[in-house]
Amino acid sequence: MPAERTTMRQVREVLRLKFAGVPTREIARRIGVAASTARATIDRFRAAGLSWPLPDEMTDAALETQLYTLVGTKQGHRRQAEPDWATIHRELKRKHVTLSILWDEYIERHPDGYRYSRFCELYRVWENKLSVTMRQTHAGGDKLFVDYAGDTVPVIIDRLTGATRPAQIFVAVLGASNFTYAEATWTQGLGDWIAAHTRAFAAIGGVPQLIVPDNAKVAVIKACLYEPQVNRTYAEMAAHYGTAVLPARPRRPRDKAKVEAGVLIVERWLIGRLRHRRFHSLAELNTAIGELLIRLNEERSIRRLGVTRRQLLEELDRPALKSLPVEPYVFAEWRVRRVGIDYHVDVDDHFYSVPYRFARAEVEVRLTARTVEVFARGERIAAHLRSSGNSKHTTIPDHMPSSHRRYADWTIDRIRRDATNVGPATAALCDLILERRPHPEQGFRACLGILRLARPFGVDRLEAAATRAIEIGALTYGSVRSILDNKLDRHAAHKRAADSVPILHPNIRGARYYQ
Repeated sequence: MPAERTTMRQVREVLRLKFAGVPTREIARRIGVAASTARATIDRFRAAGLSWPLPDEMTDAALETQLYTLVGTKQGHRRQAEPDWATIHRELKRKHVTLSILWDEYIERHPDGYRYSRFCELYRVWENKLSVTMRQTHAGGDKLFVDYAGDTVPVIIDRLTGATRPAQIFVAVLGASNFTYAEATWTQGLGDWIAAHTRAFAAIGGVPQLIVPDNAKVAVIKACLYEPQVNRTYAEMAAHYGTAVLPARPRRPRDKAKVEAGVLIVERWLIGRLRHRRFHSLAELNTAIGELLIRLNEERSIRRLGVTRRQLLEELDRPALKSLPVEPYVFAEWRVRRVGIDYHVDVDDHFYSVPYRFARAEVEVRLTARTVEVFARGERIAAHLRSSGNSKHTTIPDHMPSSHRRYADWTIDRIRRDATNVGPATAALCDLILERRPHPEQGFRACLGILRLARPFGVDRLEAAATRAIEIGALTYGSVRSILDNKLDRHAAHKRAADSVPILHPNIRGARYYQ
């Protein structure tokens, strides 16, 4: 192989003139190469067994391989262990497996085997095919491309059964330096999406001018070529960091070529190398990912540049990156809700009050881990500490109409205290009402109504009515009111004779059945 190789354009011209009948010296003069170079090119062409004219599908890369690789290769005299190229070829068809990984495995078995460049060269000769790559240029600190890898990593969640859960791989790539960040999350939901961004900014040590995501639902509510609608929480997070979201155009793969290449690198560099390992937690998986990212960004040099991604980050991106804010973004989710007739909003099976004038209105709810804020037409109308989903109500008294506020201070303890002040029978009646309801608070109004009967009828009559109500099993406000209205409290209830023995039998319903 000569030290200085002619260009493939010159090679094709040499062959065209040769087969047109032009003498070799004249060919060399016309093209501007040495006559020996022209003759060597023709000799290589003949040794490769090619014919003129060349096939239309013969590319310059393929022609170069035929002319400058096959010539001089001596079969059967290699001192190095020969790889099984058929097996190599099959393995490459697996996801995330590269020649680099296969060479690492080959050299572990044969320490004196081919070096990596020769290994790749021999495989390309065997395969007789070259890949094509696309390159783009990006300004330093301009764009951060983000996406999720197409494949997942299984994480064992039950050591006894071996049950696994797939972990999603988030990928972020800086345009200029190719500095790559990756982490595993359980889901591709909004919470994990936002949290991954904040950790990516921290790992990079700054904020780019733009974030370029795909048109995934978690990032873009409505994809549009001209005015895409970005998720409100996502846009809020970007504003907190002083950046903006610029979704890739639909059906424009070149807009996200950088992250597609980054995802491919991560899948091959990370997932391919982790395919034989077992992980029992998300933290364990992220630790392994972090170790491989250090090798990728700080130890592995980019071909043809001779520098690492970390060096390019410091040289190209760092001067143009924005500073991180003092406090990281606190994840907040926005939801649209309709206020109930009781002026409460249902959020995750808990009910939060708003001013009663907003009953039945449509509002926006901003949720964080600790707070719940309610907005109507851009104005905050209520704020609460977030509670668990327990079907209970959180009510601010100022949100209630005046007619409802008098009920606000009533509790079970207060009802029992006030009933005891009336008398033991009234206290016993209220206890029975509270105990027999599915939830004690459902008996509030009944007990409150019974206690207020003391005003028009007096304490003594209420005590007598409560006694009669307990005797006949009439445990409602209406029954007690009926007893007082009809003056039945002045008559003793019918009692069974003391010496009578009740008849108990499964076929006898008893008096309580007809109540």
